[in-house]
Amino acid sequence: MARTRQLVFLGLVMLALAWPMPGSGQRGATGADWKAYGADEASTRYSALDQINRDTVKNLQVAWTWKFDNFGGPASETVSTETTPLMVNGVLYFTAGARRTVVAARATTGETLWTWRPDEGRRFDEAPRKVHRGVAYWTDGKEERIVVVTPGFQLVSLDAKTGQPAGAFGRAGIVDLFTQLDNDTKLDPTGKIGNSSPPVISNNVIVVGPALTPGGRVNIANVKADIMGFDARTGKKLWTFHTIPRDGEPGAETWLGDSRQYTGNAGIWGPFSADPELGYVYLSVESATNDVYGGHRPGNNLYSDSLVCLDIKTGKMIWYQQLVHHDIWDYDMPPAPILVNLNVDGRPVRAVVQLTKQAFAYAFDRTNGRPVFPWEERPVPQTDVPKEWTAPTQPFPSRPPAFDLQGVSVNDLIDFTPELRAEAVKAVANYKLGPLYTPPTVVVPNGNRGTIAAPGLGGGANWQGGAVDPETGFVYVGSTTNPANLGLAPNTDRAATRVDADYVLNGQLPTIQGLRLLKPPYGRITALDMNKGTIVWQRPNGDTPPAVKNNPALKGLNIPPTGSPSQAMIMVTKTLLLGGEGSGGQPVFHAYDKATGEEIWQTPLPGAQTSLPMTYSVDGRQFVVIGVRGNATSGAQLVAFALPLPAPAGGAGRGGRGGPPAGQGAQ
Repeated sequence: MARTRQLVFLGLVMLALAWPMPGSGQRGATGADWKAYGADEASTRYSALDQINRDTVKNLQVAWTWKFDNFGGPASETVSTETTPLMVNGVLYFTAGARRTVVAARATTGETLWTWRPDEGRRFDEAPRKVHRGVAYWTDGKEERIVVVTPGFQLVSLDAKTGQPAGAFGRAGIVDLFTQLDNDTKLDPTGKIGNSSPPVISNNVIVVGPALTPGGRVNIANVKADIMGFDARTGKKLWTFHTIPRDGEPGAETWLGDSRQYTGNAGIWGPFSADPELGYVYLSVESATNDVYGGHRPGNNLYSDSLVCLDIKTGKMIWYQQLVHHDIWDYDMPPAPILVNLNVDGRPVRAVVQLTKQAFAYAFDRTNGRPVFPWEERPVPQTDVPKEWTAPTQPFPSRPPAFDLQGVSVNDLIDFTPELRAEAVKAVANYKLGPLYTPPTVVVPNGNRGTIAAPGLGGGANWQGGAVDPETGFVYVGSTTNPANLGLAPNTDRAATRVDADYVLNGQLPTIQGLRLLKPPYGRITALDMNKGTIVWQRPNGDTPPAVKNNPALKGLNIPPTGSPSQAMIMVTKTLLLGGEGSGGQPVFHAYDKATGEEIWQTPLPGAQTSLPMTYSVDGRQFVVIGVRGNATSGAQLVAFALPLPAPAGGAGRGGRGGPPAGQGAQ
């Protein structure tokens, strides 16, 4: 008996030693701060703060707002924002306007402390991606810096206290990223390559993910999206990873003919993640040029549409998994990889979960890339488009199930009434329907009108991604059931289309009396237990939009909630799942019970949500901040919610770290 107890004890000790301890990269936001775009390097979007909980959330009030009205030129530059602030030591840091002005504001009141504004001339005017999602923070315990990539593709490091460029970084605080590219295409990078999501900083290395001209509007040739790592102190380039392999590099054989010589893109326009303990960075690489036609790039095309793990200090590839071979559906990889420690059938796994546009949640051991759940290469429909090339198979995970509709059949068409269903069936008679990965087809006059694909070009999931509860291993994701018509037309006038490819996208999606073609829900929120690979709960993303509720074709019908046709933007706390309905949804902020999906509370917003929420605590008061859309007369704004103060505030400066008065920082 004693021997048995000793063996059991030894086994428990060994299991404890083997268990992947929840290190700094997998616990969510630490303490009161929110120091990274996704709460932490692991992109958990989790905070353990619980002053705002299921019992108190009903008392939330607007604490302050910060308006973007004067941080752009035309109204179009200020009407929306995708920035998510960071909060460190009582100060918020974020970007404002299309020029990507960096702002520091007092976290208790929203008072502006300093701003830094880039002035890039032609590089800004022609920048391919002016939308932006925020900044990154770095400290060595002495210096503190805010790091941003400008629209014109320059890496900038600012002193966090003053907003002045850090003189020891690059040249006067700036690294010109054009000069750091391995640009063997010799194309002028101006207007072709830029950035749209914050860099990732871990282990004193800044990793920059390039964003290029969206792939549906570029030639077969474009600048290649090199991923680059830089020393966080000095700005010195440490390494380059080629997402499109060069001569002699692994993966070059997956580009048939000479296609890898001229093909471009394969960047990282969405956010991405790192594990500071392993010293790895996880890259969710997008598709190559073009989005829906790839006849000029036959082959599987590594490392497009791949999750790639690199050693963050050297850039050496540790492992990769390609999740779409030869992408012609625009199923690129914008959601940030989520790092979480799981227990799968009693086995501890340091996992990385990649949510995708095609509504899969792939899970891999983040140390070696092995699938957590079995997956297989399945045969998929093949193309009949002249000169196109399709992969014979695509990878399908066995678990968890898809979190949104995949593929389209007659059974998926609108069915509020028999008449609407009959009209929908008639409307799709000349379209090609089929399962996931049914390829685009050529539109023929009085014949085929294209391929109706679900998810559509915007996903399933998109850059809004998801959140994870490190305590339970539950991953939460917002998705949209929004199909697309992948109809192609011969590109007979390349001067007019300004696209050098044999085919261009040219198809319209039918609607039914002003209603969407497919059955609701139009948007969903799903909770996935990644320990088991199961769906725990799923609910519509909000109520039924007025345009649906008030449609004359539905008069007299009792329509259950359809959800908004957009990706919910969410975060998770000790008890709650918090978020709005996304940029295509209603202007409403929701609180859900994270265990069941039950809605606990909602409140109106001044505009539709356009950025991911975040939370922090200053002076013992928890805040939740969310970005919302403006209108023709007022710009976008950040809206901060908090519980009411028990007594009148003692002064606007409480909780702040200080800094120069507004307007006296670097301009």
